[in-house]
Amino acid sequence: MKVILRSCTIALLTLSTMPAMAALPEVVIEIRDHLFIPQTVRIPPNKKVRLVFINHDPTPEEIDSFDLNREKVIFANSKGTIFVGPLPEGTYKFFGELHPNSAVGSVIVTDKEATDAN
Repeated sequence: MKVILRSCTIALLTLSTMPAMAALPEVVIEIRDHLFIPQTVRIPPNKKVRLVFINHDPTPEEIDSFDLNREKVIFANSKGTIFVGPLPEGTYKFFGELHPNSAVGSVIVTDKEATDAN
């Protein structure tokens, strides 16, 4: 009987966290011709954010970031997700390890809106 109750408790905890995950801010970054599009994205400070990478190339790319302490392989013609934050304001660089000269980008954490002057 105790095992059944524990299983139910775990299931309830999992279901109760699902709406919180759906409410996360999300930013989509595409990979085309070994480039990140857009190269620079803005996210709000002090919030967890979902970065979704969609690889349109016929080859994989490995997303690496020493600043964000993240790395993830995005296979050819697929997508992958990296969760970041909550982060303080600042600029955090990332790059494609398999194409480091072309696949470069940054996450700017700020509460200011993007302008043409930036």
